[in-house]
Amino acid sequence: MTSPIWASRTKTRGMVLDLIRAARVISRVELVAATGLTAPTISEVVRELMVDGLIVEAGWGASTGGKRPMLVQLNPPARYSVGVHLERNTCVIVVVDLAGRQIARTSFSGVASMPPERGLSLVAAQVNASLDTAAVDRSKVLGVGLVSYGPQDRRAGVLLTPQPTEEWFGYPVADRLAESLGLPVLLDNDAAAAAIGEYWMGAVEPRSTYGCIYMATGIGGGVVVNGEVYRGSSSNSVEIGHISIDVNGDECPCGNRGCLENYAGPSALVRQALATRRLALDPTGDDFLAEFARLAAAANAGDPTALGLIEQSARYLGCAAVTMATLFDLDMIVLAGPSFAVAGSIYQSVIQEEVDRRTFARQAHRVRVVPSVSGSDAAAIGGAVLVLQSELTLGPGRSADSTRPPPSPTGEAPATTTV
Repeated sequence: MTSPIWASRTKTRGMVLDLIRAARVISRVELVAATGLTAPTISEVVRELMVDGLIVEAGWGASTGGKRPMLVQLNPPARYSVGVHLERNTCVIVVVDLAGRQIARTSFSGVASMPPERGLSLVAAQVNASLDTAAVDRSKVLGVGLVSYGPQDRRAGVLLTPQPTEEWFGYPVADRLAESLGLPVLLDNDAAAAAIGEYWMGAVEPRSTYGCIYMATGIGGGVVVNGEVYRGSSSNSVEIGHISIDVNGDECPCGNRGCLENYAGPSALVRQALATRRLALDPTGDDFLAEFARLAAAANAGDPTALGLIEQSARYLGCAAVTMATLFDLDMIVLAGPSFAVAGSIYQSVIQEEVDRRTFARQAHRVRVVPSVSGSDAAAIGGAVLVLQSELTLGPGRSADSTRPPPSPTGEAPATTTV
């Protein structure tokens, strides 16, 4: 639930806190220079943040000719948030502190085979268990970031896809989980979450424009500009897994034809590998992440069939990366998600080669292809980070695209204030 101390928070407060987060340690003088605000204003905002426990003093900085400045930094245990990544085959739950550092993690399977009421009840029980195990004070928990595949209606807090089963289509996942936990819940796209996680963790320059290709069972994408996720009109943007690479290709469940995901995604590769009858995969298994991990292990060990399949997938993804970089003029592309975690070196090398060779703006600047700092848990950590960003730098109960506030345990949207 939202604490009353947030009612008077201003946009200035959020901006200053975000600068402190990005700088790790910074002086009031440097905050004045970075914001253009007056020294008295910065001093007052810093004082408020210290009273609320969000920042602490970090010792004296070097003198530049006068009095040595006092440095400030985030106070990581001041607030916490929870990230829940709901995938087709598995669910990952993480608890992070104010700095985005993971302090608890659990994962389990089976949710996909359950009706939503039962599945979300299990998720809620695991969230509560994680908070208890980490001995987190519930009054310091800002909320839960529930991230999953799209399409979604983030304002209504529902998935707009009949996956994993028809029962999940249109089900109010955010409201129901909020009611069970007594905490605000934000629904978001897993790839967008993974993308913003890189920003909060300090892996990218604060003012950079970068993209994220996220690969678990499927393929998604996200773009971050100056620390905010690019949303589009319905927050279903940059779905690169569903760009067409073959106009005459097979019809995809999304309604398009020849979608990238159906050629380069882990499930597609597992099916192609099974057709070769050369690799020891389980033809009856439905856990594509596990089977893809076996395929990747074979490729990493030098098996020519497995390596050929992974490299072909990487070429397709390289094409998607070039498209993304050309559309948004990106500085960097981050590869995130469990499937990249098991075959990342192959993908990174091939995708970087394609981007270097084919990106439109390559004469002006290079686009780097790098692995996520959060590894296979990038989406779950990103979900928790979205809550931190929403509550601490964008305003209480607000999300980056100003959609509705997260529901309260009674099902009513909490009041918000201008930030």
